[in-house]
Amino acid sequence: MKKSDTMTKFDYICSLNRHMESDHQSGAYLKIHIAVLLFGFTAILGNLIQLQAIMIVWWRVLLTSISLLFFIGFGRTLKDLPSALIRKYVVIGIVIGLHWICFYGSVKLSNASICLVCMSTTSFFTSLIEPLVVRKKINYIEMLIGAMIIPGMILIVNNLDVSYYYGIGVGLLSALLAAVFSIMNKANIKGADPYTISFIELSGAWVMISVLLLIMSILGYTQQTFWPPSISDWLWLIVLALLCTTLAHVLTLKALQHISVFASNLVINLEPVYGILLAIFILNEHKELNTMFYIGTVIILFSIFSYPLIQKYTQKSA
Repeated sequence: MKKSDTMTKFDYICSLNRHMESDHQSGAYLKIHIAVLLFGFTAILGNLIQLQAIMIVWWRVLLTSISLLFFIGFGRTLKDLPSALIRKYVVIGIVIGLHWICFYGSVKLSNASICLVCMSTTSFFTSLIEPLVVRKKINYIEMLIGAMIIPGMILIVNNLDVSYYYGIGVGLLSALLAAVFSIMNKANIKGADPYTISFIELSGAWVMISVLLLIMSILGYTQQTFWPPSISDWLWLIVLALLCTTLAHVLTLKALQHISVFASNLVINLEPVYGILLAIFILNEHKELNTMFYIGTVIILFSIFSYPLIQKYTQKSA
């Protein structure tokens, strides 16, 4: 066989692998965009459901965990997993649970639009934390893009009523926790299938929140309402659990198998676009917010959309 023939076959195989990886990435981006569209409803639903933040999350993870049982053979997929890996997923689940408590706390303390804009800082936190956790080389482009979000946040905060500041603080904490659990998920994504990972994580979140509620009860901090007060609240909780959590969470984990954490978080940052539009039409929140809020939001979204273009340019220049 001629050397040129060997090289031709080698080039063909390499080209085929590149096309396959490109298809996988395209599919991954489609999955993450569908997940983000579903995530866009979560803040709206948190506003509509007449429960305190911690109770919304308790019901959300309980219903989601029950739905995932059907996908994991009612626990059969757990038998082959090492206990050390299960413990890692439980820890990630605890972080997810805390993230959601802060997320809905921000919605209740401010409004859905402000909470969603705070979540746009997730990519900035990711660019700072990921190199430390996974010991990868610092990506200065990611840090630059993440930092571009800060002026938008400053513009938003400086032009809001002081009464919203607690909601902003809790929303930023939620974004930080989102960056942490995304990085942890990426590091452990190949340990099991997405359904099993989701079940362990969200069940872990449910156990953590149940213990937290028990401690709060012992200390005398009782919840105003434990059961959803109306049929509509039950309906919104089911939509939140099955579509905005089960489906969206699994799609996100599948996407992380082929794209980076930073890239996925940038797509997830589109959540404010969907969420704010929904908040305008469903909750009429545009009446509570001024022009500077939307200018700041545009700055944040500009930084999000600029990342793929800058990345493509730098790859060509390399």
